[in-house]
Amino acid sequence: MGVNRCIIPVAGYGTRFLPVTKSIPKELIPILNKPLLQYSIEECYESEIKNIDIVTSKHKKSIQDFLDKNSEIDLTLRGSSKYETLQNLNSLIDSFTFKFFLQEKMLGLGHAISMTQNCVQESCAVILPDDLCLTKGDSVLRQLMKIHEENEDFSIVAVEEVDSEMVSKYGIVSIDSSISENGKVFKVNDMVEKPSIEESPSNLAIIGRYILNNSTIEKINQVEPDLNGEIQITNALKLEAKEGRVLAYKFDGIRFDCGSIEGFVRANNAFFES
Repeated sequence: MGVNRCIIPVAGYGTRFLPVTKSIPKELIPILNKPLLQYSIEECYESEIKNIDIVTSKHKKSIQDFLDKNSEIDLTLRGSSKYETLQNLNSLIDSFTFKFFLQEKMLGLGHAISMTQNCVQESCAVILPDDLCLTKGDSVLRQLMKIHEENEDFSIVAVEEVDSEMVSKYGIVSIDSSISENGKVFKVNDMVEKPSIEESPSNLAIIGRYILNNSTIEKINQVEPDLNGEIQITNALKLEAKEGRVLAYKFDGIRFDCGSIEGFVRANNAFFES
């Protein structure tokens, strides 16, 4: 089955950007003049995905407002130089069917994904807007889609090399040798969430782009909450990896952690110069 649905979790508080995130969702903070969420939606559009599930919170009504048309602004801008920009956004939004799911408590990415039960019968994509990627060709999600077309029974995670001192901030994959001619696709045999340098099986870190098969989604229900009461998608993927059904793809492009101030500044500079 092809992938025609993407889950975009946006329920987090964005505390690293306080005080602005007291009233503005971090997903609506712009890189240049475009909010992070729009970049994620454009990535779905390029990948020909038509259905987007937004997992949000009661504090982020402005996200739904952003994805709704505003007739007052439309009327005000009609005939001005900004009208085309607004129409382009409206046209993008009209390309999708959006569904919204309310996550009342922040119980982890696995929990957020499990809320979208309409996805259980099919493979789906997941984008974390904090991880903004700049590519010269296909978007990272489109790259994953191409891998999935030849490996439909597998879940696929995008990975990048990180410095050894950074492995404790990520989910890290343990891999076999590459199974592709370009040396970028690997069979995953295990994953470790935020390991120490000594315990880390590699320096390949999972970033916020996934394609999950329905088996992985079902395994979320088998995952026990961690010490913080959260359900981690990494633990569901570990179960799949032990059954030989997870691939890691070292994507072409540059990732910016826009959940951090440093990554946010770097992304603005890079997108301005691109």
